[in-house]
Amino acid sequence: MNDTNRKYDTIHFEALGPEAVHLEEEIKKAIERKEIPVQHTYLITPKNVQEFLRDDPSVTLPDIITTKTHSVLPDQYISSGRKSVITRSAGYDHFEHLTDRVNIASLREYCVNAVAQTAIKFLYAAAGELNHYTVNTATFERKDSRAFMELEKNRVCTIFGVGRIGKRTYELAEANGLTVQGVDIRQDELTALYGGSVRFVSKEEAILTSDIIINAMNLTRNKDSRFYNVGYFSKAYLSQAEKDLIFINVTRGEIAPESVIADLYRAEKITGIGLDVFSNESQFAALLNKQGNVTDPDVLAASGLVEKAIDRSSNIYVQPHQGFNSDIAALAKAVEAIKHVAAWYRNGGQRFDEQLPYY
Repeated sequence: MNDTNRKYDTIHFEALGPEAVHLEEEIKKAIERKEIPVQHTYLITPKNVQEFLRDDPSVTLPDIITTKTHSVLPDQYISSGRKSVITRSAGYDHFEHLTDRVNIASLREYCVNAVAQTAIKFLYAAAGELNHYTVNTATFERKDSRAFMELEKNRVCTIFGVGRIGKRTYELAEANGLTVQGVDIRQDELTALYGGSVRFVSKEEAILTSDIIINAMNLTRNKDSRFYNVGYFSKAYLSQAEKDLIFINVTRGEIAPESVIADLYRAEKITGIGLDVFSNESQFAALLNKQGNVTDPDVLAASGLVEKAIDRSSNIYVQPHQGFNSDIAALAKAVEAIKHVAAWYRNGGQRFDEQLPYY
């Protein structure tokens, strides 16, 4: 529905390509199942909230909207009664500060397998020295190639953050022959939830025993929260490692500052890197596209890591925050978003069945 002169029950922002098509399909299915009222009106737009309001100032935002990570909610909207917002992302740090004023739900299921498989893709690339061997193919160099890391029981892989994505990453790493352990501040609750199938260790033990670290934590920016983890992987912490490390990050860049990762790579403390995410991604994209002056040291360091990955000069592998972008995940994203909309209707427009704070 694209008539911007009418009032909508829901607007879905930042909906692109297959996701927009799947949202339309899932809304119609929910109406047929009578989970959403038959008179439900909606708009699906590729614009973020601020772009949409700039271009269509006459449209009033409805009580429930869905967005991704680049939308900013207007203060007037937040203060005009209890609103409900679904972020169509597994992460929710961009709205976490609003939980006392807005019902916030995120997508807890849609990209679990896709992101976990992305972590394992990076693991095989880094452990296998893929860039080194690819470059050697140009001359069919066989005599002086470096030995790659074989994945087997003597190698220890630690998953930091063993929620849904972390648990699936744990399972895949274990299936690939590694000894796997987890670090999570919620380990007591998760031990009960997982029936003891995950071996948890302390953060201190993990850094002394790990060959491979995979970050699967949600980013929490609230300094008053026990889950606060901006800069969690500090230089002081990672420098305590007793083995050469492969470091992989598939959730949020701010948890592992790129300036730290780059410094430790140069010092050969970290020997392989896989990054699907980057600190301050809007600034990072601007820097890569030569738009504006960027001085943030982590953004600048991230740019250097990307250059080394692209020219294959280092054991570094990157992609632009696309770990969730599988064919199955695109459909699941729409399914999960509309489930939240249906729950909101079922609850009389008061709340979602599952919303922040989750823990």
